[in-house]
Amino acid sequence: MPQSIAANPILVEATRGAMVESFHRGRYVVMKSDGTVIDEGGDIDALMYPRSAIKPLLAIPLIESGAADAFGLEDKHIALACSSHNGEEEHANTVAAWLDHVGLSVDTLECAPHYSLSLNAAIKQAADHVKLTKAHNNCSGKHAGFLSTAQHLGEDPAGYIEEQHPVQQRLIKVLEEMGDCDLSSSPRGIDGCGIPVIGMRLRDLGLAMARMADPAGLSETRANAIKRIRKGCAKAPFMVAGTGRFCSAIMEECGEDALVKVGAEGVYCAAFPKQGLGVALKIDDGTQRGAEVAMGAILRKHGVIDDARAEVLKKHLTPVLTNWAGKYAGDLRPAF
Repeated sequence: MPQSIAANPILVEATRGAMVESFHRGRYVVMKSDGTVIDEGGDIDALMYPRSAIKPLLAIPLIESGAADAFGLEDKHIALACSSHNGEEEHANTVAAWLDHVGLSVDTLECAPHYSLSLNAAIKQAADHVKLTKAHNNCSGKHAGFLSTAQHLGEDPAGYIEEQHPVQQRLIKVLEEMGDCDLSSSPRGIDGCGIPVIGMRLRDLGLAMARMADPAGLSETRANAIKRIRKGCAKAPFMVAGTGRFCSAIMEECGEDALVKVGAEGVYCAAFPKQGLGVALKIDDGTQRGAEVAMGAILRKHGVIDDARAEVLKKHLTPVLTNWAGKYAGDLRPAF
């Protein structure tokens, strides 16, 4: 029987003055590619929706199918395929040009337009009367990857977000293979961008990410695809997220030492190639601030971020809380 949320440990605390004002419970697992659990907290066998944290896994067919080579995709495109980008103009313009390059258009995307995830960028878009397109959707890079694969394989792109479409069937197969799990009877939902989201155990997600870190036991084709995904995200970290974002900052500083990806509702995944470790993390209350501080603590604990890197990344690892006048009020800090 899965534990209740109340039984999961407190991973992050928010202080104000001399006391802890709030806290975030959650669960996490750090694994090797052989399934060995190196570190864990909370119920790692309860189901959760991995949301956008699995986008690096979902980019595997883009490369394995031969589509990335056939269309001459660059690091920035691979990074966009893994992204939950801000919808800044560089993101949207690159997605639009990518789709044009493969013989499609922004209108082929089956995700909806929205303002930038960055408040400053969204304000500028509104002030400049930017005409938002589907390319501004934070998942448009992932969708461009799906469409490129379908285009390369000669599949009708219509309905590619539906579970019965070959695009989605390939993705489910990848998740099952990488996580060594059967998802046929797992709960289904609809993600923010319209594709199916499938319930997974945190343990299985951790294994999938461990194999992203250490693909030695996989086929040569898959191992090479994984290495290309890690390289693309490291070389073009801005495309993975954008201005001011945790994922981009971590990979900008750490390069290929860390593949880090956020998902909605307090989810994070990571792969640490040097250590051969995969990470899956879920904050119970769904807050991103809790997930980022917890992921930062794991990056520190397992040797990816040393003291020098921590100094550069301190505003992301241990954010300071201020009042409206900018005066220090407290901290967000790991509690494990």
